[in-house]
Amino acid sequence: MLTTCTTDWRTSQRRCRQAPHFSSFQPISGAKEIQPRLRLPTMLANGDPLFLTGVTFPSEYHASPETLVKLTVYDAKDKNQESSSLVGSATFSVGELLRAKDERLTLSLRYSDGACAAGTVVVSRLKMGEMEEVDVDHITTDVPSHKCPLVCESASHAGIDRENNPPTGPVFKNPICKVYRFQTEDSKWMLVREQMEECTLSFSVPKQLLSLYIQEDMSRVQDLRELGELSPHWDNLRKEVMTRYGGIISSYQETFAELDKITGRSFKPSCCKAQKSLQFIPINLHTQRMRVTCPKKTDAFYDIVTVGAPAAHFQGFKCGGLQRLLSRYEAEKKSFSTAYQCIYYSPQHTAKAQEVLSTMSLLQPLITSLAEQLLQAAQEHSCPGLRDALKNLSDKTEQFVHTLKDELVKSALLALHAARPGYVSKSQKQNPAQGGQHQGRVLQGAEQSPSPAQGLPGHSPATSTTDGTAMCNNVDGSQNPHPLMRGEGAPLKHQDSIPHHKEYDEEEWDRVWANVAKCLNCVIAMVDKLLEEDNSKQEPVPEQQQQQQQLADVIISHNPGTWKEQLCPLVTRLKECVMEVVEKARRGMTFVLLQEAACSIPQGFLLQQRRDVVFSQALAALACGFVMRLYAGMQDQGFLRQLHLVGLVAQFESLLSTYSEEIGMLEDMEVGISDLQRVLFQITEAQTDDFRDLQPLVCGRRDHFTVEVPLPRLVFQSLPAEIREGKPLRVFPVMFNVGINEQQTIAERFGDITLQERINQRNFETLEAYYKSLSEKLPLECLPSFQTQADLKELLETLGQNVVTKKRKNVEILWIAATICRRLNGIRFTSCKSAKDRTSMSVTLEQCALLRDEHQLSKDFFIRALDCMRREGCRIENVEKNIKCRKYAFNILQLMAFPKCYRPPEGTYGKVDS
Repeated sequence: MLTTCTTDWRTSQRRCRQAPHFSSFQPISGAKEIQPRLRLPTMLANGDPLFLTGVTFPSEYHASPETLVKLTVYDAKDKNQESSSLVGSATFSVGELLRAKDERLTLSLRYSDGACAAGTVVVSRLKMGEMEEVDVDHITTDVPSHKCPLVCESASHAGIDRENNPPTGPVFKNPICKVYRFQTEDSKWMLVREQMEECTLSFSVPKQLLSLYIQEDMSRVQDLRELGELSPHWDNLRKEVMTRYGGIISSYQETFAELDKITGRSFKPSCCKAQKSLQFIPINLHTQRMRVTCPKKTDAFYDIVTVGAPAAHFQGFKCGGLQRLLSRYEAEKKSFSTAYQCIYYSPQHTAKAQEVLSTMSLLQPLITSLAEQLLQAAQEHSCPGLRDALKNLSDKTEQFVHTLKDELVKSALLALHAARPGYVSKSQKQNPAQGGQHQGRVLQGAEQSPSPAQGLPGHSPATSTTDGTAMCNNVDGSQNPHPLMRGEGAPLKHQDSIPHHKEYDEEEWDRVWANVAKCLNCVIAMVDKLLEEDNSKQEPVPEQQQQQQQLADVIISHNPGTWKEQLCPLVTRLKECVMEVVEKARRGMTFVLLQEAACSIPQGFLLQQRRDVVFSQALAALACGFVMRLYAGMQDQGFLRQLHLVGLVAQFESLLSTYSEEIGMLEDMEVGISDLQRVLFQITEAQTDDFRDLQPLVCGRRDHFTVEVPLPRLVFQSLPAEIREGKPLRVFPVMFNVGINEQQTIAERFGDITLQERINQRNFETLEAYYKSLSEKLPLECLPSFQTQADLKELLETLGQNVVTKKRKNVEILWIAATICRRLNGIRFTSCKSAKDRTSMSVTLEQCALLRDEHQLSKDFFIRALDCMRREGCRIENVEKNIKCRKYAFNILQLMAFPKCYRPPEGTYGKVDS
């Protein structure tokens, strides 16, 4: 039996200076004493104050009718010092409460001498979910997580009213629950329940990412070793790059080992934000769900994820954040390439090289596996199996060929050939005397020294020697100019922008990857011939099919035997050609990345580490929100359809200022959130229903990650076929920022807020594009319905107007963006520096706004409900978890600069170490 006692106390004193608190639940003799400490709203100078609170019997204590309960009331005279004096006490048994009329007792509080009454306490029994029509103000139920039987246990992951409350998922633990009753406009009562939980992904996702980073960098080092023999200049650069990679690998291994020692923890408190061993862990990551129960209405729930802004606090913000550092780095990289005598590759070409490597690593083993399936089907003489295997093999092989049909691969292979020892350019072969004149000479004119990839879009001629030095492949650059740096002469045409060498066959690469397509055609022709022979019905054969059959006949004449025997040589040759292409392309792309890394020393490596840290925090938060949203929408067919047809929007609300260090945090966060576009989700079937088998898994590499979310078998089988078949699910991250503190006041009056304006404008365009895509692929009737029937298109127009409006602390941008996100079935995130103080103000304001707009919270109760949540709700518990103090880290001067609706109630803030 779950029983909650609600109590109200009317004092007999004329004036009560501060709020009292109840204490001392005292059961019958011999049992353990339970002493919860219940805080009540402050009422100053009130002649007849009414205080209300709720108490839940602890789950570990089995209450019976004989259980005695003692209520002790103290008067907290000084809210800052937390000093108090005894007012009085009263005792009753559970049986007396259950036998009383309407299950309500009126008790007199007695002083310690038992003589005089100090006031009246009314105790009533309230079952969870009941909506009682009682003449009371709002009620807060203070339910610490370790004492509340109404919240889910971390071992079973079950929740209160499990059949009605959607589960939050198997990755959440350590819940804290708060319960309120608020009056509606029609004088009814709603029951509001907050539940805040930690997420195990705070640590598991960063640890998986660290492991993947280490594997990727170790693979990169191995690829560099396998480049083969290079000239002294390039070999020295390779050694230096490998040393840098070794330093990153060592650092990441050390961090992983430190994290592996941590057990039991599932969140990083704000006071540890700059701790080196925890830099990959998101700050103060929590989920919060508000469930609302109203009379004669279906329960509603609203989720939000709170997390500290993804930022590299350990590295600091003296030189800014990622956005500024990356822009500066790209601008300076051309001069770096000249200093290191490298080819400058644009970010687009570097990304393309990484994409080619990633695609090859995925497709090559897949093609090998499909080829084996084809041979297996041939051995079984299965016509349907042969057709299916051939179709899959053809699709993947064509994708493989298309990926490698890129000029970057060809030019990289030529550049690698030119970096071999003893390479002499074509011009030097033909004009040795002229070549001698180039010794030790600085070439001039960018138009006379193009790089091998200069003709490609987005490529910059950073190898021009306007302010650089020519180099040689035999020594340190003192004998012959590098073949990529041409001497004087007529301007080169596009086809001459790639270095020529008569000893290198420039068409070799074209032939190599074209051989893959030819081998595939032979396999297709052979399969068609085998299937035709097996078909008893002879039909007219088209001309193209006749040509393929003639080819197959020639092959068969040399390879008589069973289906497998006839196919095996062709399939083997296909695999060999694929492997040959992979080896050549890997070397070429590795050489591109070698030059990128050489130009990056040391700044590029530091930036990569910073980006890894920020992305790790952002991905942990996103995975947390995705799992929560997935479990909440499991029964919503419209949501599931939207999930696989379009994807979900993930809206990040940021309250950072554009002043001082927080500019750097905002610049980090902008890049981290943008990098989430490289993430896909995939739903899989869990091996068992054990929570350890339901933990999400991360795979991939820096240019592309996939998060696999396992679901229990019965749940998985209920999903749409597209999701069950492993269709990748997209998430569209958008971010809106509006600073609200005193530092933002300084920035708006004396500083620069263009960063905030640019972020909001760019992400508004992304959100608008998402809505357009959604409306084209899905009927808007699939989206959730709300009481406020504002049209989504109108909301977007209003948001767009607010984004371009020059208005100080325009928090309407955040409110409208949050509303649009919920209307779009999106995932809501709220962040500030530590997700503790400003975030708490925003979350509580959003919750009360939802109660007002969607559940008719009485306007007279709005401010009282807002203060109640901020004083007694889950957010003040979050503050205490982080800094061991129930105070928001604000002072009165700071709050004067805050918008009024973001100011906490008196007595809940002060100077603390956050």
